[in-house]
Amino acid sequence: MDFTYEKPNRNISAPSSLHLSWHCCKKDSSYQGSTCWSRSRTAARTLRATVTSREATTVAIHTQQPERADVTVPERSDLSVTDCQHRDSEYSAVRDQTHSCNRPGRAGNSEPPAGCNPLRVTAENMATRPAEKRATSQPVFLQFNNLACETVGGKVIFATDEWFAPAQNLLKKEPPAFIAAAFTEFGKWMDGWETRRKRIPGHDWCLIQLGIPGVVHGFDVDTSFFTGNYAPSVSIQGACLRPDEIPALTPEGDRTGLAASKQEFEAAAQLHSESWEELVPVTELKPGYSDSCHNYFPVTPPRRVTHLRLNMYPDGGIARLRAYGIGQREWAAGPGSDQVDLVALANGGVCLGYSDAHFGHPRNMIGSGRAANMADGWETARRLDRPKVLQADEKGILQVPGSEWALFRLGHPGVISSIEIDTNHFKGNFPDSCKIEACALAPEEEEQHLTRRWADTEGSKWRILLPPQKLRPHHRHLFSGEALELAEAVTHVRLVIAPDGGISRLRLWGHPNAPPSSDALKLTSKL
Repeated sequence: MDFTYEKPNRNISAPSSLHLSWHCCKKDSSYQGSTCWSRSRTAARTLRATVTSREATTVAIHTQQPERADVTVPERSDLSVTDCQHRDSEYSAVRDQTHSCNRPGRAGNSEPPAGCNPLRVTAENMATRPAEKRATSQPVFLQFNNLACETVGGKVIFATDEWFAPAQNLLKKEPPAFIAAAFTEFGKWMDGWETRRKRIPGHDWCLIQLGIPGVVHGFDVDTSFFTGNYAPSVSIQGACLRPDEIPALTPEGDRTGLAASKQEFEAAAQLHSESWEELVPVTELKPGYSDSCHNYFPVTPPRRVTHLRLNMYPDGGIARLRAYGIGQREWAAGPGSDQVDLVALANGGVCLGYSDAHFGHPRNMIGSGRAANMADGWETARRLDRPKVLQADEKGILQVPGSEWALFRLGHPGVISSIEIDTNHFKGNFPDSCKIEACALAPEEEEQHLTRRWADTEGSKWRILLPPQKLRPHHRHLFSGEALELAEAVTHVRLVIAPDGGISRLRLWGHPNAPPSSDALKLTSKL
């Protein structure tokens, strides 16, 4: 029998070592069900040897639930996952459809039809995602930053039980994955936090230290792939603790198969977390199918917290916990001599609007460190209004009619003295040029602009901070001194790229000017 690998759509990447599990049939398409399907199942078992728990490019077919069988979509490397929720929503249309490959053809027969290729079907369905419906149905707090993500320093400092899967998985940046054939010595491997079936009094809970203390506006309790083992109900509590109030709670290593020790329980008890403020009351969760896995909970009014307590009632599994909000640091009473990144996520910067985020959300640009890959940056779709034949001016900048933009509020008003624009990883899809505009807005003015979705109007306060600059691929661009045209304190900036493309990081270094307005922090709840 000849085995073939059908090259997937360009938007999908898959390790070549997995080709046997993608497509297995005779070249003449005369399907011999039992022989071919058996080979395909055998090849699928090699996933454990070829895919690590953090890779999201595997195919997983739910054989236990054929009527809701899902195919995990291999992701293109430049798709944003720092809004993990956008990726999951885009693919929900794909996973919701039970393809004939996973439906029994008749009673007692689970064999796929002739020439079944799950990868090809997935690629075709990706073009039918309901983008407009998704945009209107998602809560507004998803615009903000995930303050609990492990990439910004979030960590689990205590968990009652981690038998099947450790609680630290809750804070992964990557979307949850599922590998049907993956098992550990403790049971089924799951990409999330899963406790054992409780046979003693009580319920399971864990304590989370936010990577960036800040004002939390809402949560996403993601139960992806936990379908028969998800936690029936949850509640979330929060507290704002000083460093000296936190006992030594430092779980280390792989916690799979472990439960909290007596000493760990005693240390956690010092925090009296059972009396922390309730942010989300006891609420039933929905199972981890693609149409129900995201359980959104707004926090009203938003609260500033440093630590969370996630309660599961009584036990079960949760794939991810995302705490969306705005970082809030303690600023010095007076201006300091050191420059700070005024737009950084850790310093309270937040994205308030953008024109396009097809492959990656603009908020990724204000994340910590350099981008890990293209998925960790902002990338737009290709504009369709580009001239058929491109031309450049005397500076080499392409003359195009359209552009894309992303707008940010600084964590603190200040004078920007140097700028870094990093196109790291964007080698064939970097913008041709960019410019930055800035202005100083009062809270009521920001609210008016939010209502108008930042449309340009007469009398706009926007002024040029950085005039148009030619950009290079995979490069850190630094601008300061005479390259900057504005030396006044500003509160908001707008990055404009032409015609389209991707940027991994934006840094705006400067000196804080006046204390940030408390009213400005409240405005974000009205987005």
